[in-house]
Amino acid sequence: MTLHTTLDTDTTDTATTDTDVPEWKMLIGGEWVEAVDGAWTDVTCPSRANVVLARVPDGKAADIDRAVQAAGAAQPAWAGAHFKERQNALLKIADAIEAQGEDFSRLTAQDTGNAIRTQARPETATLVSLFRYFGGIAGEFKGTTLPAGDDQLQYTRLQPLGVVGAILPWNSPLMIAGMKIPAALATGNALVVKPAEDAPLTILKLAEVCSEFLPAGVLNVVTGDGETAGEAISTHPGIAKVSFTGSTSVGKHVAETAGARLAHVSLELGGKSPNIIFPSAATPERIEQTAEGALLAMRFTRQGQSCTAGSRLFVHEDVFDEFLDVLAAKVQALKVGDPLDDETDMGSIINESQYCQVRDYVDEGKKQDGVKVVLDGSDYTPEGLQGFYQGPTILANVDNSWRIAREEVFGPVLVAIPWRDVDDVITQANDSTYGLAAFVWSQQLDEAIETAQRIDSGWVQVNQGGGQVIGQSYGGFKESGIGREFSLEGAIESFTQTKQINVKLG
Repeated sequence: MTLHTTLDTDTTDTATTDTDVPEWKMLIGGEWVEAVDGAWTDVTCPSRANVVLARVPDGKAADIDRAVQAAGAAQPAWAGAHFKERQNALLKIADAIEAQGEDFSRLTAQDTGNAIRTQARPETATLVSLFRYFGGIAGEFKGTTLPAGDDQLQYTRLQPLGVVGAILPWNSPLMIAGMKIPAALATGNALVVKPAEDAPLTILKLAEVCSEFLPAGVLNVVTGDGETAGEAISTHPGIAKVSFTGSTSVGKHVAETAGARLAHVSLELGGKSPNIIFPSAATPERIEQTAEGALLAMRFTRQGQSCTAGSRLFVHEDVFDEFLDVLAAKVQALKVGDPLDDETDMGSIINESQYCQVRDYVDEGKKQDGVKVVLDGSDYTPEGLQGFYQGPTILANVDNSWRIAREEVFGPVLVAIPWRDVDDVITQANDSTYGLAAFVWSQQLDEAIETAQRIDSGWVQVNQGGGQVIGQSYGGFKESGIGREFSLEGAIESFTQTKQINVKLG
């Protein structure tokens, strides 16, 4: 059955007509279907604000229920198969995604506003790698045998949870899908996936590829908004586990509603990550490299729309002004523009609401006493484009108590805070409700490691702005979440449960 009509990847700024807009259906039980009530919703292009990319079904509780029934019917056979069947399916999916990699990347750039070269292509490559990783370890979800004497056979089984509900965000939908979908499939679960309403198209395309290699009903994708389709996933009694990535406020609600029926829950939520610069990392020999790393850590090339963004930059007083000068020059050199242009470093904000929120934070921050505006990207629109563009912004001499230093802006806004005492900067770094990521820059190994160990974050990088490697567990402390992803250990924790079996022999 056809998923959608052809989407023009050479979208222009001219408004589309009803007859131009393709309709993408959703996947339930191996079929491409419309919503039960026949409702549709538009998906717009954030980098071209007056262009409708496609229409997708506006799924609601009845559609989630259909998907849960399909997943529940398909899951036992999928779980009961030899692990090599699941392994082969995941590896074939990886190959198929890779073969269509440029299509995935261009669609990602349109769907999210993320630049194709700096973000969309790397995200597609990560998705391929995650399917290959979890396909490769599909045989490692195994139990143990206990030495209980000759008259006893005592062993454990790691069993799938059943039907998993996955709720995805809009900032990096393919990468987050790659953290959840292949891990849940490798462990023998079936899935009901709800993409973000602002960026559902790449997930529907992923479902199209997956459906070629998976039994009908093992993977279902329902489009709709969070208040209806997302809420139905959290409350549906047939969903054994809810895996959510998104804002902390919504994550708390998901935990409350799913927890009311004692469903398993994992949450990857927000962050306000500290980015600490020691003097030894800003010497004439190191300052350029450290500034490049701090730029990467801030996720400017994803418009700052990343929960791991190192958005609180703590710079030692001795190197504060010099480091900001070097960093600002590098950030200012970033090209903000059309996400589909290979020359673009940084694309557009996802939607008007988020754009206005970012602007409000910047406007408030610039009014604070003593603040220094190092770089102001407000009111920036690339020539010839009408979209939600906010250029990179750096505010210096910020106090850690200000709202712009405490709340997640989720935009290209970096605040710089001077410090002198190590204990004080660690206290400030930890003075946050969040604890997802952190970055430490020092050429003194003992200083770097001690600082990293004292920071209350689930993911700490030393002298690098990236560093995330598939196979390493990823997740947050405090209000940045519950549970781990990206690894064998994370998949065991998130998508299996242990059954102990004791057998009396003889």
